[in-house]
Amino acid sequence: MAQAGALAGIRVLDLTQALAGPFCTQILADHGADVVKIEPPVSGDMARLSGPYHPDDRQKTESGYFHSINRNKRSVVIDLKTPDGRDLLLRMLPDFDVVVENFRTGVMDRFGLSYETLRAAHPKVVYGTIRGFGDPRSGESPYSDWPAFDVVAQAMGGMIGVTGADAVHPVKVGPGVGDTIPALYLAIGILAAVLRARETGQGQFVDVSMVDAILAVTERIVHQNSFGGKVALPEGNHHPFIVPFGLFSARDGHVALACHNDAFFGVLCKSLDADAVLENPIVRTKESRTENRAAAIALIDEMTRRFTKAELNERLGGKVPFGPVYQIDEIERDRHFTVREMIAEIECPPIQGKMRIAGVPIKFSDTPGSVRTRGPRQGEHTAEVLAASGLSDAEMKSLKERGVIGGDFG
Repeated sequence: MAQAGALAGIRVLDLTQALAGPFCTQILADHGADVVKIEPPVSGDMARLSGPYHPDDRQKTESGYFHSINRNKRSVVIDLKTPDGRDLLLRMLPDFDVVVENFRTGVMDRFGLSYETLRAAHPKVVYGTIRGFGDPRSGESPYSDWPAFDVVAQAMGGMIGVTGADAVHPVKVGPGVGDTIPALYLAIGILAAVLRARETGQGQFVDVSMVDAILAVTERIVHQNSFGGKVALPEGNHHPFIVPFGLFSARDGHVALACHNDAFFGVLCKSLDADAVLENPIVRTKESRTENRAAAIALIDEMTRRFTKAELNERLGGKVPFGPVYQIDEIERDRHFTVREMIAEIECPPIQGKMRIAGVPIKFSDTPGSVRTRGPRQGEHTAEVLAASGLSDAEMKSLKERGVIGGDFG
């Protein structure tokens, strides 16, 4: 597979599944790393079993979930639960810079593929992990053995505790940020460790806890308590200190406003033909808007609800920090996302036409990342990758017959 992007030349053994791990390794693949996805026999990555599936895909082989987080990768089927599978991975290891996994604590150790084993075989390897509560090597959490998914990380990391209409009704953040945020942190950690390994010849263990990552991005709750003595609670769709800074009504939906100072607030009122509001003592200054927060929000909502989102876009766009609350159909119609190539297309036979997935948000001037290929079929590249690691046709045939490997063999 032709490589492109800033990470061309970096090779990754991807042992991850579900969302957090594959999202991390996809970031690397988007920017040119050769990511080889190691999948178990039979069902493969559990994401293959989750929809949605297109009506053309009667056999349900092309999961939208899988393709959205596994593009630009190659797939090899190896049964790591077998001694031969373990030995095969160790044989492949010297050809790779990075190993990434997101199993529960101890699983790789039971496979005979612990970090210590891999480091002994290949001292330069960078070994990245995502676990719910981190790996004991970095600090043994009392919850190290607990399974965790997105909603658990959001809950224990503090995010749900400050999200919702009020303190009585906390709400989970819609997207799976309990997975994708740790994935972003791990991608950064892996790249830092690879850079260090290239300088020193020594790899290292890179560990990200899902719960830790959520706390890190929910950082405001820590300083609000430490400096301000406040335990932050859900405060709806508005900022605890700044007004207006949140969501407001339109005739056909909602819009976001962030007029954090008096200058922006003045422009807001004038643009909505509401100059008289500037004389109201409730909203006259930044301080008065904060002191009279609920009343100020209600007054501003009365101003915005007179207009549609399109009308507000015409009046406010480019004048104050503003944006309509979009659904996916509106996103796909907005030229911003077209020119920024944030809606990518892939071919997924037997589905007719092209399917859309999210694009690559990091833009490089000289070595741009890209969406080059769909997610791989399970084991699509087994023969190709193992041949490059020096296995003969006879060896592959024997391993296949014994169920150690699987996939396409021509």
